[in-house]
Amino acid sequence: MEPPSTAQTAPTPTPPPLSKGQVFVRRLLSTVILWTVVLTAIFSGNQFVREYVFLGMMLVLAYTGLSEFYGLVEKRGLVCFKSWGILNGLLLMGATFYYVTVYQPAHVHRNLPARANDFETSVLILFVLGLCVREFLSKKHQSVGITAISSTLLGLMYVPWLLNFIQKINFFPGVDGRFYVLYFIIVTKFSDLGAYCVGSLIGRHKMIPRISPGKTWEGFCGAIVVSTGASVLFAYLAGSRLQGMTLTHAVILGIILSVAAVIGDLIESLFKREAGVKDSGKFFPGIGGILDLLDSLLFNAPIMYLYLRHVLTS
Repeated sequence: MEPPSTAQTAPTPTPPPLSKGQVFVRRLLSTVILWTVVLTAIFSGNQFVREYVFLGMMLVLAYTGLSEFYGLVEKRGLVCFKSWGILNGLLLMGATFYYVTVYQPAHVHRNLPARANDFETSVLILFVLGLCVREFLSKKHQSVGITAISSTLLGLMYVPWLLNFIQKINFFPGVDGRFYVLYFIIVTKFSDLGAYCVGSLIGRHKMIPRISPGKTWEGFCGAIVVSTGASVLFAYLAGSRLQGMTLTHAVILGIILSVAAVIGDLIESLFKREAGVKDSGKFFPGIGGILDLLDSLLFNAPIMYLYLRHVLTS
């Protein structure tokens, strides 16, 4: 009888990590595919697709992004009311959609942007009150009420509340909001593209290495230049479809949105560094999560909405 073999099975070689360029290209392709689906729904000639498929995509993004955020909170060792936050985040987006598509058109005298904001504020007030009651009833979280309430509230404000401005732009009264959604997404993503390309080629001076070692001041300047160029070009091609847009507004918005996009990216990098992870999630293997694709858009959506409301249509 032969003695048992002492040979050990060779370990499966670990695939080499993706380079920064590979990660960027894959993330860019994922972003293009994701927002192509959203924009295809928005510009569909079928009203059901134009409204309800768009809502479905927004709910998926809100659910996944909020789940990833609360996952970062838990990895940081903090507590939060994850289910309560996600439920109310979806309710917030669904309620706003109902208001701007069903309730508001039936009450023409209420067809003002401020009404939608007031309605959204009512939902947020109920969420905060319910969050406090949820803390009172909790038996798990002892002496961490401030942490649980604040982290849950931050998640709601960071993901679905900011994301909700895309809906309010899309259904903005008196203009074709679809083109403004397309405009701010293109300008934002060209900011990401400019930052990466210029930073990779000539980036030497680090911006905030303790948060994001890869960000450079050269890349930041590249983001502004490329994003502003995209803003001016798209505004020219869109013409009257972007109501109120002039060359001056296109330049101003290009600069503002590019700067805010970089800040949004840095904020998410701060959250990930706090949690000790490289990516917000594993929704896209080898690339990251939904938050990694949304980070720069989350801050730009309310900026686009406010500029549209108070400058372009005032």
